Amino acid sequence: MTRPALSIPSVISAEIEAGALFAISHSGGKDSQAMTILLREVVPAEQLIVVHAPLGRVEWPGTLQHIERTTEGLPLILARARTDFLAMVRRRGRFPTPGIRQCTSDLKRGPIQRELRRNLKAHPRFGGRIVSCMGMRADESARRAKQAVVRTNARGSVAGRRWLDWLPIHHLTEAQVFETIAAAGQRPHWVYRAGMSRCSCSFCIMASRQDLRTAARLRPRLAAEVATLEQEIGHTLSPSQVPLREIVAGRVADG
Repeated sequence: MTRPALSIPSVISAEIEAGALFAISHSGGKDSQAMTILLREVVPAEQLIVVHAPLGRVEWPGTLQHIERTTEGLPLILARARTDFLAMVRRRGRFPTPGIRQCTSDLKRGPIQRELRRNLKAHPRFGGRIVSCMGMRADESARRAKQAVVRTNARGSVAGRRWLDWLPIHHLTEAQVFETIAAAGQRPHWVYRAGMSRCSCSFCIMASRQDLRTAARLRPRLAAEVATLEQEIGHTLSPSQVPLREIVAGRVADG
């Protein structure tokens, strides 16, 4: 088994040397897990923290415990949103879409950035320098393939802060991600063994129909609640506009 390695851009090497805070955004999924393993090899432990945005009822059971077990003592910050996914959908009267991903901005990115600002302010030893590490990979989609590996976060780089966003495993394949986890003697989140291809919300707007069917088998009560909410607001979780009950019943082909 060939162990993947990180390619460290010079600007990131400079931040490591300068003692910047490296914040690992961790969903509990395979990419976050592999990224954490590889970052621990190049960034001193005292410069690392893990931040997780809990997703409430739509989060897969055991996710927080999985993160705690596989990050092996790194400081963990929980970035809690002021609402949950289903309450947000009910209030808006519609589900997020791939083009308007309010779930990401309101339930993940916003709370995570809030907690990182607080942490940086509370620890002046980092000199206001932070590198936010995220596990997006090029082979996930054409859009992600075009993302810059390192960029300055203009909104975060205010009030004396220097904030960089870094995609450390952008170059890795899915196979290399799983190889990294196995080589570290760890196991990925249980949902992959249960048949899911992704570990995000149990019922994600980006999920394939097969993943939605698997999620409904694993969490039938939550599936029924989502299906009822679709009827209540007249809008579907799936951008295809096919109701969840029809997808779960297999009345539509995968696509």
